Amino acid sequence: MTTRRGFTTTILHADRLGKPEHGALHKPIHTSVTFGYDDVQDLVDIFQNKKKGYAYSRQGNPTVSALENKVTLMEHGMATIAFSTGMAAISSTIMALIKKGDHVIASSYLFGNTRSVFQTFMDMGLDFTFVDATSIDNVRNEIRDNTKMVFVETIANPATQIVDLEQIGDLCEEKGIIYMVDNTMTSPYIFKPVSVKASLVITSLTKYIGGHGNALGGSVTDTGLFNWANYANIFEGFKSQVKPEVLGMTQIRKKGLRDAGGTLSPEAAHSISVGSETLALRMERACTNAYSLATFFEGHPKIKKVYYPGLKSHPQHHIAKKLFLKFGGLMSIELDESIDCFAFLNKLKLVVKSSNLGDTRTLAIPVAHTIFNELGPVKRAEMGIPDSMIRLSIGIEDIDDLLHDFKVALG
Repeated sequence: MTTRRGFTTTILHADRLGKPEHGALHKPIHTSVTFGYDDVQDLVDIFQNKKKGYAYSRQGNPTVSALENKVTLMEHGMATIAFSTGMAAISSTIMALIKKGDHVIASSYLFGNTRSVFQTFMDMGLDFTFVDATSIDNVRNEIRDNTKMVFVETIANPATQIVDLEQIGDLCEEKGIIYMVDNTMTSPYIFKPVSVKASLVITSLTKYIGGHGNALGGSVTDTGLFNWANYANIFEGFKSQVKPEVLGMTQIRKKGLRDAGGTLSPEAAHSISVGSETLALRMERACTNAYSLATFFEGHPKIKKVYYPGLKSHPQHHIAKKLFLKFGGLMSIELDESIDCFAFLNKLKLVVKSSNLGDTRTLAIPVAHTIFNELGPVKRAEMGIPDSMIRLSIGIEDIDDLLHDFKVALG
């Protein structure tokens, strides 16, 4: 029986235990696009899924594989596929598994770009229904005979709603529906979606796992809980080539990664992989800072509302407290009407005005004017996003410095 080591220990030694070349502690960066074999049968067997190996880096690379292994270990999953971005992971997975005539239920609080790409799929003939997934009844009421997937996020960006993760998992298991959970806002250190019976876990590796704002990446992890042998959309040619449990990942890698081409570069994979080694340390600090700031904002007269799951005033605080190790590094604040949103942001000297999140640095952005601008005022209102909302991604700075910066800006 293999002893499961701690989170950080496991990630720190994952590459080394795979015995990379020359005793290196990290998997080296393999920049080769193609791979040659002395026996052509080896190449044929790799193409036909009969043997593990590499043929062309668009669908597999040794450096990327090492990162995929780390993410699988983090998520307690079965296998992972890495992509060039989180959005590439989402769109490629949907493209690989969902066909015209299928129905997908999605949370109405999805990140703006995710909602945008789902709208593009709707324009192409796929059927999506957006529901307030904080209530299981809303999800249950929309299930149809052709419902193939439920897609949710652990913590919504930017208003931090938390859906009914456990009961949705039970419902999807009961109905034989793919349960796809975006774990970006929590990270696998804070929460593992396999614990709520997720089938697939999506993560933007750009954010907390990479952690330093220096490399784009995304991933999808198969938890091993979904029965792919009974899934109607699996390509017939794969069924005779691979074991039933890997049919889903084979389809995503071939029909998603290979065909759509959202390939993660080995250089980016290496950067993310090294960054992931300090995930737990960074998340501990970011979450502690976030809680301190949320408490400060909640008591400040010029802050109208604070959106943070760690506060008892948050409508889904009980879910976050039950399921998550920490409450995350993401929050939003709604300013009092007397404060000009742009003027406040421009007074911040330490906090960076930026669109990213999950960085080591604290970042701020006016939500309605930027990342959710395309949705328009009606959709924003439906998603609970006022014009005065500012999203904050809390970093690992010294908390006294962050508090001082916000105190000065608020006046």
